[in-house]
This record gives sequence, C-alpha cells and structure tokens, in this order.
Amino acid sequence: MGEAASAGVELLILPELVTAAYSPMDLLERPAFREALYAANRELVAATSGAETGLLFGTVTANTSGTGRPCYNSALLASGGELLGEVHKALLPTYDVFDELRYFESNRGPFEPLAFRGRALGVTVCEDLWQNENEIQYHTYDTSPAAELAERGAQCIINISASPYTRGKPASRLKMLRRHVERLELPLFYANQVGANTELIHDGDSMALDARGRVAARVPLFEEGWVDLRWEEDGSLQALDANPESSAAAEPPEAPESVFRALVLGVRDYFGKTGVSDSAVLGLSGGIDSALVACIAAEALGPGRVTALTMPSAVSSEGSVTDSEAQARNLGIQLHEVPVDGLYERYAAALEPVIGRPGGHTAENLQPRIRQTLLMAFSNDTGALLLNTGNKSELATGYCTLYGDMAGALGVIADLYKMEVYEMARWLNREHYGREVIPRAVLEKAPSAELAPGQTDQDRLPPYKELDGILRRYLELQEGPEEIAGAGYDPQTVRRIVRMVQQNEFKRFQAVPGLKVSVKAFGSGRRWPLAQG
Repeated sequence: MGEAASAGVELLILPELVTAAYSPMDLLERPAFREALYAANRELVAATSGAETGLLFGTVTANTSGTGRPCYNSALLASGGELLGEVHKALLPTYDVFDELRYFESNRGPFEPLAFRGRALGVTVCEDLWQNENEIQYHTYDTSPAAELAERGAQCIINISASPYTRGKPASRLKMLRRHVERLELPLFYANQVGANTELIHDGDSMALDARGRVAARVPLFEEGWVDLRWEEDGSLQALDANPESSAAAEPPEAPESVFRALVLGVRDYFGKTGVSDSAVLGLSGGIDSALVACIAAEALGPGRVTALTMPSAVSSEGSVTDSEAQARNLGIQLHEVPVDGLYERYAAALEPVIGRPGGHTAENLQPRIRQTLLMAFSNDTGALLLNTGNKSELATGYCTLYGDMAGALGVIADLYKMEVYEMARWLNREHYGREVIPRAVLEKAPSAELAPGQTDQDRLPPYKELDGILRRYLELQEGPEEIAGAGYDPQTVRRIVRMVQQNEFKRFQAVPGLKVSVKAFGSGRRWPLAQG
C-alpha cells in the first residue's frame, strides 16, 4: 500500500485469496483459521484510512446467511478505511486440482458493478472469467458473470486470480482474455497470484488489455511485480513509468524455459514455505534425470545448499561416478561417493536362507532401496530434504521402485516426460548456462537404471519418443487405446502401456508430491481408484 500510495496509484488490485494463498484446503474447515482471515480483512480495510489509494483484494469472507457453506471466495473493495463493496466468486471449479465447492458458498447473482470514484468496476474472481475457456473442458457453465456485469453498466472487467501455471498457459490465458475483450469491448485488468504451494505453481503474468485487446502492460512471469497504468476517460490505457520493469512487449518465455523457471520457483517456495529445511540432498547417478534435478535445485536454493551422493554398485558404469563428479564440479555442489556393493552383499546374504540368492527384480530393487536408505540417513543427520528425481514416464509405467527411488520430500520433475527432460537439459547447456554444465556423456548415453549388467530402459519400455506420445494422449487428452492406436501407434504396444499405467496406480498412491506443469499431473488432480476390478 505504501509503495502504491507514494506512486500516486488510485486503485491497487491484488490477486485472489491474497490473504490465504491458494489453496488453503481443509484449513478452511477450522473456525480459528477463518477468523484469522476475517481479522486480516479488517486490517487491510483499515490500512486504506488516510490514503488516496483504494484497495481491491481477494480473500475469504463469512457467509452469514445461516445456510450453505460457512464462507465465500471474495473480492473486497476498500478506500478511506471503509469497505465500499464486495463480490463473491460465482463459478467454483470442482475439477482437476480444484475443489472449491467443498469449502465455499457460490454467488448466484445478480452480478452488479462496484462503484469507485465515478467508475463502474466489473469485478470477477478467477473462474468467473475462465468460464468455459479452460485447456480441458470438464464441464461448462450456463452463467457468464463478466457478460452480466457488462450488461449492467460495467466500464471495465477486473479479474483477480490464483490461476496455476501449466505448460502453454500464458498463451492460452492471453487468448482467453482477448476473447472476453472482443466480446465485451471493455478494458480488462488481470491480477494473478505468484508463488508455489506444494504441487501448484502460480506464474503471475498479471496484465492489462485495452478495449481493442492490446496488451498495455504485463508483469514478467514468475516474478512478484506490478504495473502502473492510467485509465483514460475515453477507455484507453497508458502504461506509466513508475515500474519500468513492466512492458507490453515482455513476451513470456516458451517451454522449456518457462517450465524450468516454474520448477525452480516450485522448489524454492516448497523449502521456503514448509520451513522444514533450507538445504537439499539427492542421489546423482550419472543419468539425465538426476542431472536435471541437480540443476533445478542449485538454481532454486543456491549450490552451497545442495549435496549429492553418488552410490555405485558392481553393475554401475564408470560414467556413473565420473559424470556425476563432472556435473557436481560444474554446478558447484558438494558430492560424496558412497559405494553400495558391500551393503548389497550383506543384504543378499541375510536373505539367502529365506528366499535363496536374490535375483531378477528382487536383486534389482534391492539396490535403489539401499540407496534411498543412505540418502534418508544423510537427510536425517543433516536436516537436508531429499529430492526425488523420477520423471513422469517412469512414474506412469511403474518403472520405479516403491520404497526405493520413489522416496523423497518433493518430486521435482514428476510431471516431465522423459523426452522433456532431455529437451530441458539441452536448453540449459545451450542457452541458460551457455556452457556444458550437464556433461555431454550424460546426454548421449542410453538411458539406464543400471541395476543389471548392460541394462537399458528400452529393454522393458518402448523408445521414449513413442512411449511419451502414448502417455500424453492417454493421461492428458484422456484418449482410449483405440483412439491412440488410430493416431499411428502400434495397438499391441498401446494396450501394454495402458495396462502398465493401470497396474501401477498403487505405487503412485504412495508417491511424493510432484510439481505440476501439465494439464493432468499425477497427484491431487488425478483421482484414480486403486481397485478397478
């Protein structure tokens, strides 16, 4: 408020649920938590006293009707220490990661503009503007709050949001906003939350569009910032110089850069907001997945707060250690070598009287479980949180070991397919670092879990380009096996992959939370029954 007032701002617009962050989930069931938010509302309204700056902000308000759910997802308008008006969210999403109808009462209209200094403001909250405009449309609404506000005299549309980032979201978001502007012929102000909460990453991308759909100003992605605009009497918008970082020409980066920045923000906020630790540990195997996670962790936390263990066994290649050493040097992170051969032999000897000499999957799975025991011991001793390095292709097909390499506090690349991991790694070397930080050998070697002599991932999985194409269609586009095969994939391979996805649901049910960057990620947004028979 102070910064806005000193810049001469008449109205400061803050995002959806700015007092609580998105989403508070079952905290909203606690009366004490709701009361704390109501107290914060009163403090923010009071903070406008004696200031020339009005405030529009998203928060939780009480439902005092005596029926329905106890609270609303609301926008409050305050000025001069007084509450001038409030708007409750009408369209409460109940798909993917959203479950707002569990907590909030819905605004059933009518939708009236809020009066502020001679202007009629058409205020909407997130989904009220995304109405029937999402990437995957699970259901449609028969109500358009923005259209009703325009009909009732609104001179602009304001949308406060806590819209999570997904790959391609900035482009689809801008198209959605422009479609509303074209239909309503009104300027539009959009304020979106920045920051990550567990698996959800909010990219900001706040902006203002004039009545012709021109972007007058736009805050860079993944950064807390603001844009200062003059809304002229004729409806035009002019960006002011109070915040030179904002620019109408600031086009958001495309993947893989935007996804990388999202994951960095996700890791940084996970550590900052949980408060459990300020340092991380991971297993660095000499493979591409752990190489990428090490880069993201070093970027998010700083190299001095990242430690890696390389844990070779009798079947590990020489590069498992040497490539890990090279990357650790390049990143400036600490690396410890902890061989697991002796441990494995003692485990095998202990099991031999019971099941005989371990072989096959039993022998293979012992190795990642031993490694995770070592990593968790390091975590327990130092307080560093263990980062999981598994990717979406492995998690989908069950090509991972329960209580082994599935362990950790956070799945950093759990929503990246294997080919996306390679794409991001190459981009990092080529453009982000401008040098070979991830060793070329890591990028060129055949993917392998290195749990058996000469093993490669393609011994059990189809080539990753083919696998990822099938998985994307099945998981994100929700196509059936026949549809996927009709797109040119081998029907037998498709059926086998779909069966692997279904049979490994019990593993994912026990997986660590993973940062979400796709329209359908494993976790809270994909609620699949374990027992389908």
